[in-house]
Amino acid sequence: MTDADPSPVAIRNAEGKAPLVLVCDHASRALPAEYAGLGLDETELRRHIAWDIGAADVATRLSGLIDAPVVLSGASRLLVDCNRATDDPTFICQVSDGTVVPGNRGIDGTEVARRIARFHRPYHEAIAAVVGAKRAKVAAPALFSIHSFTPVMRSFERPWHVGILWDKDARLAKPLLAMLAEDPAITVGDNEPYSGRSHVGYTMMRHGAEAGLPHVLIELRQDLVDTHRGAELWAERLAGVITRILARFGPFQLERHWP
Repeated sequence: MTDADPSPVAIRNAEGKAPLVLVCDHASRALPAEYAGLGLDETELRRHIAWDIGAADVATRLSGLIDAPVVLSGASRLLVDCNRATDDPTFICQVSDGTVVPGNRGIDGTEVARRIARFHRPYHEAIAAVVGAKRAKVAAPALFSIHSFTPVMRSFERPWHVGILWDKDARLAKPLLAMLAEDPAITVGDNEPYSGRSHVGYTMMRHGAEAGLPHVLIELRQDLVDTHRGAELWAERLAGVITRILARFGPFQLERHWP
């Protein structure tokens, strides 16, 4: 790795006072130079297959609005998916949304282990450290994971503006669903366009569910947050709702809903 290569993780507003931690698993599309774009051209590397478009912008703005620490992945999800366990078959994709990823085909166990050590492990160690520091001050800090999804998938036009993904712990999900739905202009997906019960939330499982912390994954439609203005508007909307949730339902205590 050279000085020009991406850091595996970035932490912003580490001393934020809010009783929560924000994370963004697919914040960056950056790739170390040695990987030569994994054999993909720049057009492909700007697509959603490389990152969650707009998610880092929303998460960073939200961090400032509610004064909370945010942990952001530093390298493309094409290298390793930080929201997957290392034994998940989609951890390193050879094909993503119809695009073959040449640099991921035929890699051996040594390369997989190298990527884990360079990108996956440091990201999750950083989350654990930030959550640990917050837990020294707050009994059960809330965890919010910020993602984004494509407006169209397999020719289906997704109607949701925002999706709330959750499994057994409803402490954040239910209020989020109810409060966002107060705006008649917003279509809110309950475990849409993906389900939090289908193993798509490794980060929330590892750092939230297993520890008994309130946790939720928020999916924003990419055409709504792919500009700075759109990201700003959604960060402001989420900040208002999260502030209401904390005031009404906090402080939280440890509750183990898993396994």
